[in-house]
This record gives sequence, C-alpha cells and structure tokens, in this order.
Amino acid sequence: MASFKICVRVKRQDGLYPVYIRITHNRQVGYIKTDKCVGKEGLKKGEVVDPHVLAYCSKEILRYNEALNAVNLSSLTVSEIVTFLKKMDEEISFSEFARFYVRRMSIEWKMERNAKNYQLALRSLELFMDRDNILCPQLSGKVIQDWITDLEKHYHRAKEMYPTCVKIMFNAILDEYNDYEKGVIRIKNNPFRKIRIPKADTPDKRALDIDTLRRFFFGELPPSKMVAPLPELSRDVAEMVFCLAGINTADLYLMKKECLRDGVLCYHRQKTKKFRRDGAYLEIRVPERLLPLFEKYKSDDEYLFCFSKRHQDLDCFNINVNRGLKRYCTHNGLPPICIYNFRHSWATIARNNCGASTEEVGFAMNHSSAHRITEGYIKKDYSPISILNENVLGIVFG
Repeated sequence: MASFKICVRVKRQDGLYPVYIRITHNRQVGYIKTDKCVGKEGLKKGEVVDPHVLAYCSKEILRYNEALNAVNLSSLTVSEIVTFLKKMDEEISFSEFARFYVRRMSIEWKMERNAKNYQLALRSLELFMDRDNILCPQLSGKVIQDWITDLEKHYHRAKEMYPTCVKIMFNAILDEYNDYEKGVIRIKNNPFRKIRIPKADTPDKRALDIDTLRRFFFGELPPSKMVAPLPELSRDVAEMVFCLAGINTADLYLMKKECLRDGVLCYHRQKTKKFRRDGAYLEIRVPERLLPLFEKYKSDDEYLFCFSKRHQDLDCFNINVNRGLKRYCTHNGLPPICIYNFRHSWATIARNNCGASTEEVGFAMNHSSAHRITEGYIKKDYSPISILNENVLGIVFG
C-alpha cells in the first residue's frame, strides 16, 4: 500500500514554501503539489504545522486512499499512481474523444464514408442532449434509452445505426482510459450495459419490373445544350450498375485500371473490404454491351473511369447520378428511380427469372456468406457470376 506524508520541498523567492503530498510506494517516491503554501511560522523542524493546511491535506490523503483501495497497486509504479490521482477528478469528455475517433477513422483507417455515419451519430446525440460537449458521467442508460426512443419516432435506419456507432465509440473510450488488468477505472459508467438497440426497419423492395427496366434503358435523353448532360451520365452509370451484377457506384468511381484484366473486372468492394477476411473480392466479366461505355468514360490517369474529373468525391458522384436520374425519368414518364433500384432489380431477376438460389445471388452481389468456415476450405470460382449475369441481361435486353 502506498503511504502519504505532508511536506515542503524548496522555498520560493517570496519566502513561502509550497506544500506537497509525498507518496511512497515500493521504495519509490513521488509528489503531488497542492495549492497551499506556508511561511516559516507554519513549519516546525521542517514539518508542516499550520492547522488549516494540515486539515486540507488530510482530507486529500483520505480521498487518495479511498481511490487507491479500488486499484490493484502491485503492478503500478509510483509515477503511475501520481498520474492516476492527479487525473481522477478530471471529467472525461466523450464528445472530444468521439471527434478524435471519427478523425482517426477518416484519415488513419481510410474509412471516410463510415466516419461520416459516426459523425452524424454523435451530432444526433449532442442535439438531443442540447450540448456540444458531452461528458462521460452525463451519459446514463436513461439518456441513451430516451434518445433511441426519439430516433424510433422519426427514422427507420438511424434508430439502429446511430446507437450502434455511439456504443462502439463508448467502448473505445473505456478501453482508452480504463486499465482493467491494473484495476485503474477512470470511467465507471457504461450506459449501454442494459440497452437493447432496436433493429432497423426492413426496407421496401425496390426492384423494378422488366418492362420498366426496358423503358428506362431504351428511353430518350432530355434535350440539352451541354456536351455531357447529367441525365446521359446517369443513364449510362445505371446501365453499368445493372450490367455488372449490381455493382456499387463507389466501386465504379474508385475503380483502377489495374482492376481490368483481360476483360474481367477484379476488385474489392469498397463498402465491406475492411471488414471481411477475403477483402470482399469479386471477379466479373465485362459484358460486350458495356464496352462502348467503358471507352466513352475511360480515364487518362490511374482510374479506369473519368468520374473523378467531374465529381470531387464519390458521395458527390452518387448524389449527381440520382439527380440526373430524376430528370431522365420525368422526361420519359417513368416512376421515380434511384441508382440503388438497379441493384435490387438485378437480384430479383436473377432469383425469380433465372432460377438462381438466394446464396448464388448473394455470391454474385458480393454479400458475406453464412458459411464462412466452409469457404475457408474452398478456392473460389467466380465464373458462375458472369454466366448468371449474362442470363439476367438476356432476359432484359434480349
């Protein structure tokens, strides 16, 4: 057990002696400086005798002992004990840590899109609590439950995503400030311990019927004086998405030239490559129908397509594609269509019209498999994806 003693060390130029609390542990000595000072009259034979200073320091020593009683001191050095005692009254800011976590996700881990979701989750919680700086003790189970209840009234997806993001960040801050092996617990509360995060609502099926798809792909472009109007880009990107087994726009935007090998696209799905053991890798042969579009949008840099020349990032690209689809559909008398409809449509046709199993459709769309252990024994053959894709295109385009 550490021992404490009230003492002074060096006299200041004004003749006063700053008062310290000396800590001795395992024959090591450390000091915590107090905000008290004494003059010569407060000392006797080098020992502090001022009653007010003694009373104050005695209370501090009592607090220190109470705090250290909950800690395993055997593995701590005296400097670690001093650091722990100095910081035990500091209220740790969850908001500051969460912003640091988001920056780390975006810059260090290269997860810009995921980082935006975490940033939105933090902002949602701060708005609900009406404060820009949330301290850890302020996050109680009741606060989190009330926040989730409020999210359930307004959002279908965020009621699961936002609390999940905040829970991950809170677990990270617990790991950062608490040392469970040494018994140093600076954050004592865990608001998610008894919280049940609700599941997101099942999204409406967004598949387009075959007749609507044909009307879309064979529609006419709205008149425009621009060389490369947005509706034309949107229709072409939609065709790429559909004809490449529902590929994501993020993958098209970031696709490198090196990914195209002998007419086959070999790439890692951007959305899930960091979370899967196989890196969400996929191979699919480029249909002959898309070759003119590949030529039309070819890039003069390391990227396969020139989308980054026109759009500053993949989110801007996705937003503008959907904006162009809106104008294109209005002009052709089509219902509102977004780019994600084509991913749903490809999956539905593959399942219902081509007789593919749900597992085969999931494999073609690069979803994670339920048979992860089994897949570890199997060398994957991606050629069935291209065969299934040709069957889907044959049904739509003839």
